[in-house]
Amino acid sequence: MKKIFISDKLANDGVNYLKEQADIEIHFEVGLSEDELCAKIGDFDALLIRSDTVVTPKVLQAAKNLKLIGRAGIGVDNVDIPAATEMGVIVMNTPDANAITTAELAIAHMMSLSRHLPAADKSVRSGLWERSKLTGSEVARKTLGIVGFGTIGRLVSQRAIGLQMKVIAFDPFVSPEIYADLGVECVSLDDLILRSDYVTLHCPLIEKTKNIIGAAQLEKMKSTAMLINCARGGLIDEAALYDALKDKKIAGVALDVYENEPPVNSPLLELENIVFTPHLGASTNEAQLAVSVEIAQQAVIFLRTGEAVNALNLPRISADELKKSNDYINLATQLGKVLAGLSSQPLTKLEVALFGKAAEVSQRPVSVAALVGVLSGHYQHPVNRVNAENIAKRQGLALVESVSQEPQDYLSLIKLTGYAANSTITLSGVLLGGRLPRLVSINDMDIEVVPEGTLLVTHHDDKPGVISAISTILSNASINISRMQVGIANDQAQAMAVVGISEPLSADLLAQINAITAIHQATQITL
Repeated sequence: MKKIFISDKLANDGVNYLKEQADIEIHFEVGLSEDELCAKIGDFDALLIRSDTVVTPKVLQAAKNLKLIGRAGIGVDNVDIPAATEMGVIVMNTPDANAITTAELAIAHMMSLSRHLPAADKSVRSGLWERSKLTGSEVARKTLGIVGFGTIGRLVSQRAIGLQMKVIAFDPFVSPEIYADLGVECVSLDDLILRSDYVTLHCPLIEKTKNIIGAAQLEKMKSTAMLINCARGGLIDEAALYDALKDKKIAGVALDVYENEPPVNSPLLELENIVFTPHLGASTNEAQLAVSVEIAQQAVIFLRTGEAVNALNLPRISADELKKSNDYINLATQLGKVLAGLSSQPLTKLEVALFGKAAEVSQRPVSVAALVGVLSGHYQHPVNRVNAENIAKRQGLALVESVSQEPQDYLSLIKLTGYAANSTITLSGVLLGGRLPRLVSINDMDIEVVPEGTLLVTHHDDKPGVISAISTILSNASINISRMQVGIANDQAQAMAVVGISEPLSADLLAQINAITAIHQATQITL
């Protein structure tokens, strides 16, 4: 008999589903303090929560038998995932259960802004009849720009196309085939900002997307354009937004999420050309039911079979398996990160080939580790061996695997080949002495690189002075060079340098290096 503790309110349908399972015993108790939860959690196999329960290291230490934390919803800020991973506890959520609800709210905000519905309601309640003042606009034949083309963004696009809108989208990690299948034009962020009549945000809040809409983007938008955020607070620079709205540089904004929630004392509350809702993205009866039923079903599947649907961290693996494959897994992950860093386009296919002794370990963990490397850093939640394949599938990235017992130059070698729309990149890596990871080739250039820290990679003409010029720029910026390797392409006047540097370069320093005459491209990669 498996035991599940439910510490937050779930919809009755989810609780009833668990009660119907003959091999599942549940305990339902909400509103517990940390100490109270610690006192009760010790013998349970799974803990199902929403947003009220905070799973701390103290709770995890008390949960001696815990194998699973299931979050009914998408956000897991209330769970200490590193601590859970350290203790071998899987954390899973339900990322798509409230997708329809959030997509519909974005469309509702768009329609509300277009027809001034909040102002119209206020006007009538005040005894006014301001029909001419509240003249709106149709959304049909207008352009909707979607920033972030994951599940929710795609649902928004389908509904907007049904409203006869032109839909364009920006998401650098979605393959062109996904856009084409849905009848959506793939554009750059600048193009989207310039062309859109409506801009709606549906991307995660990570380092690269924080303030993705700032003063520069607001300045470029049409004066008639409207902006909608039902995704995450922090995607919009609220200080810049206030200035743009106050100066009427854009026509209107609808916000469901904020930098600080609730947005007490925010200057945005003083403005009339903005509409607010209190983080209602998942607040429908259907969404509440869906997340509850899905997390209940996922918990049962895991407790019965070990399959971790929508897991956000690594499952516990046996010591023997870890000892045999861990070095190859780490090498594949680092190679994947280098491959992603070198690719200027979203990858559509990743080939992972194992040769020689590398072919003696189970390939799937190594291949998925390469996927983890390619995808990591682009999502709000961690990418790992459990969820990498599902994420890759959603992004249109195919995984192709092969093994060969025959060695290729080295006794043990891993080769990754990434395919994008107009380019192909091939990397090879080895374990020197069976344990020291090395990148040994990039495309047709042999080059031995320790894959760690921050790497500066240059493609340049094979002529004197290039390395000296790079070194001078770095020296002037007090950036230390830890390692430097140079490779030369056969029968070509081209070379590559991979420079290990003590800290990441600023945009200005990277631009200085790219400005060196002989350099065709300089890229930095942080591993």
